[in-house]
Amino acid sequence: MSEKEITNDQLATMVAKGFDGVDKRFNEVDKRFNEVDKSFNEVDKRFDRVEKRLAVIEFEITELAHRAELEQLKTRIAKIEEKIGLA
Repeated sequence: MSEKEITNDQLATMVAKGFDGVDKRFNEVDKRFNEVDKSFNEVDKRFDRVEKRLAVIEFEITELAHRAELEQLKTRIAKIEEKIGLA
């Protein structure tokens, strides 16, 4: 097998080409990361909207429960008043 001598310039050119390939790959990874990051930001925004809607629903359910309790109490008081002759 014959050994071919490589000059410093040739070696520098090979190394530079290797780094160019790495730079291109990093740029592609960076581009995809930015796309994924944007997607996650959109998902975060949607979750924020869902959380706000759930908070409103929870509040409304609590209000409905309180109204139902109030109506039950009114009915019980009316029955008590009727039994003791206040109604």
